[in-house]
Amino acid sequence: MLIPNLHTIPPEVKALYPFQVKEHPTSLGVMRYVDHGPAGGAPVLLLHGNPSWSFLWRKFIGPLAERGFRVIAPDHLGMGLSARPQTMLRLEDRIQSIKELVDALSLSSFHLGVHDWGGAIGLGLATRMPQRVNHILITNTGAFLSDNIPRRIALCRLPVLGRLITQYGDGFAWPATWMAVEKPLSSAVKKGFLFPYSSAPLRRAIADFVLDIPMEENHPTRSVLAEVENQLGQLRNKKVMLLWGMKDFCFDETFFAEFAQRFPTAQKIVFPQAGHYVLEDISESEIAQAADFFLQK
Repeated sequence: MLIPNLHTIPPEVKALYPFQVKEHPTSLGVMRYVDHGPAGGAPVLLLHGNPSWSFLWRKFIGPLAERGFRVIAPDHLGMGLSARPQTMLRLEDRIQSIKELVDALSLSSFHLGVHDWGGAIGLGLATRMPQRVNHILITNTGAFLSDNIPRRIALCRLPVLGRLITQYGDGFAWPATWMAVEKPLSSAVKKGFLFPYSSAPLRRAIADFVLDIPMEENHPTRSVLAEVENQLGQLRNKKVMLLWGMKDFCFDETFFAEFAQRFPTAQKIVFPQAGHYVLEDISESEIAQAADFFLQK
């Protein structure tokens, strides 16, 4: 299995993703991450979800670096340019893998941005080290138990059939390139999102993430997510921004409302005509406004 790497990124994708990528060794393989901006800048840790990779944050990384931040955007194990472990990784594993990266980089203080599964992972991490986390940007994600799951995703969780759809049939990453946006993506951007997932072996983690959604009472990740939910109050006094695309078919307005209730003082920027990949649907000036959030005292 050929793991995607910087040398195999298509030129049109590389033009959109011109960042330095570093490596962090783990017991399960190499985790790769963008490290962009001044080395002495305040770190901003950006966590993607499924089925994306650090490419998701490309429009945000530059403006943050221009504002003097050191931007760190890892590819979760099994995703993007990172190694493909041949084992099922669950939420707890992913929280731990990001914690290991944060510790390895000696990030004693950092800002946080989360999207999709990055919410449960990043906010799970933040609740375990609240003294190290500063501002938090939350966009189209969840970090609490919910029975709200779209039928199309529920279908992808079915035994056997779900993995056939998401891993072997590419029925998750490819549909996301049009279901997760309201504005059509260019061919280069579509290629960027799909480049790391060009074969079934490379898509294993996509299926694993879907199967790790803890809908059942006895699901092994349910207690972990419940604990993240229970500990969110530790972050209540942080500066929080909710940046939301309201046409998200998955993390819809009910998730936004839940976060707004849990973080009543959060700044809220709502985009009625944006979808799940909200950064693809909003303008450069709106992205700049979100980047300015991290400059606030």
